[in-house]
Amino acid sequence: MDLTVMLPPRPDRRWRIARQLGLSSAVVRFWGEEEWWTLDSLRETRNRFEDHGLSLDVVEDRPPMERTVLGEEGRDEEIATVKRLLRNMGRVGVGVYCWVWTENPVGVLRTSDSVPLRGESLTTAYDHDQSERAPEHEAAGITEEELWENLEYFLDEVVPVAEEAGVKLALHPDDPPISPVRGVPRLVTSAENVERILNLHDSPNHGLTFCQGNFSAMGADVPQTIRRFGDRIHFVHFRDVEGTADSFVETWHEAGQTDMLAAMEAYRDVGFDGPIRPDHVPKMVGEEDREEAMAGYTDMGRLYAVGYMRGLLERTDAVQ
Repeated sequence: MDLTVMLPPRPDRRWRIARQLGLSSAVVRFWGEEEWWTLDSLRETRNRFEDHGLSLDVVEDRPPMERTVLGEEGRDEEIATVKRLLRNMGRVGVGVYCWVWTENPVGVLRTSDSVPLRGESLTTAYDHDQSERAPEHEAAGITEEELWENLEYFLDEVVPVAEEAGVKLALHPDDPPISPVRGVPRLVTSAENVERILNLHDSPNHGLTFCQGNFSAMGADVPQTIRRFGDRIHFVHFRDVEGTADSFVETWHEAGQTDMLAAMEAYRDVGFDGPIRPDHVPKMVGEEDREEAMAGYTDMGRLYAVGYMRGLLERTDAVQ
């Protein structure tokens, strides 16, 4: 497994922290960048990471896809951009594309960003009853059947391109994994639906971002589900929650409802050797320099998570 972290496309303090932690792999999100899927942009970004001792292994950002998800006019143009991205990733040697489906158009939702944990660290939470008091989304008229049809149309177009480019598609579950949200159905909300999606194309390039927090919120047995999907797991988000899909709180990595050592052992058992990164960490004291950053996306908790994950990896290596 390649222990990695998510970083911006240009060097900053987070890049230095990653190297000081001994990491050599990176996941990029193109905050503030436009037209980032061009060959020039991806090549320059990949080389920038390499110049600083980091291998760019995952793109975790997405061109606009709302028309694609909803089956509206203009979806073919959006899909053409995704194909362009995949081809360009292949050309510059970035191997994994983390994408979402029915998080479009509603997105990742939380109803609180300041739940206190130990030592007054802060975390995020979701309460579905509170969320559903918001007005229905303008896309609320679409049906689940239409979303499945639109997803199959999208995969028919992009999976062959991913195979040709040598890029692994890694679908991220919906967050929160519950349907509907504000009147819009979601598909990627259960292990059964994930399996149905993977079965739409039996391709080694069509796989999964195994976000542990989402599967935990689904009520799935996380280590067992890792073994269920096996070599279709292309990327891992290592995190946990306490609760269920309709009401959960994000936790410190060792304090949630999942046996995290058993999860790490399951990755070893299925032969997973791809990128794995910590995700969604509590906001700690002294992080005023990034006051604008919501709990879950700050830096100090990631330091703790990387050390915790490295300890688990060494433990699983020792018992092999």
